[in-house]
Amino acid sequence: MKSIETRRSIRKYSSREVTDEQLDRLLELAARTQTMGNLQLYSVVVTRDIKMKERLAPAHFNQPMVTSAPVVLTVCADFNRTTVWANNRKATPGYDNFLSFVNAATDALLYTQTFCNLAEEEGLGYCFLGTTVYCPQIIIDTLKLPKLVMPVATITLGWPDENPPQSDRLPLASFVHNETYSDYTAADIDRFYAAKEALPENRNFVEINNKETLAQVFTDCRYTKNDNEHMSETLMDALKKQGFIK
Repeated sequence: MKSIETRRSIRKYSSREVTDEQLDRLLELAARTQTMGNLQLYSVVVTRDIKMKERLAPAHFNQPMVTSAPVVLTVCADFNRTTVWANNRKATPGYDNFLSFVNAATDALLYTQTFCNLAEEEGLGYCFLGTTVYCPQIIIDTLKLPKLVMPVATITLGWPDENPPQSDRLPLASFVHNETYSDYTAADIDRFYAAKEALPENRNFVEINNKETLAQVFTDCRYTKNDNEHMSETLMDALKKQGFIK
């Protein structure tokens, strides 16, 4: 049994099988998580076939764990099922809008986190892929997602074949605000980010990228303005095609 205190991302997996029975049990248990209106506005596409993983890999910048993990789970914001239900029950659905996407995406992400917690408690390893919303159309086409279904999270899953160090975290005071939001002063930033910036791996990160500060690595190399704007356009186009934006 593992707890959230020992959580770490696993990118290398052993050849040990994740059985259908175990996976189904965890997927079912995760459905006990909170959900808007008890509608369960999510669907999960399970990918085990290597050829299908290879087709999904480009959407995740060909990160090796996509093809090497025994299981890849794509969690989708899904208002299609609720819409079909309404249409077959003499009801008139109105979920082809951005608010409905936000509600379904929230449901899907809550489900994803609950599943991850349950999987880790059993000793399974996983890696959350934030790339899912960067190139959504590849995923939509590969998984044949209908309108009102949008991929929002991807999990690679398997039995760990590594024990990497935990990633650092900012201190509690940096993200908890009492009663009202308190904006950050330069002194606050110095205090909250001092430990992160002093880590040897982060200092090396700055050096190998020929930057002056760690923040510059993120703004100039990892998450640039141009990339963010381009992928925002891609995401909005996908949301339009999937029927969430008119």
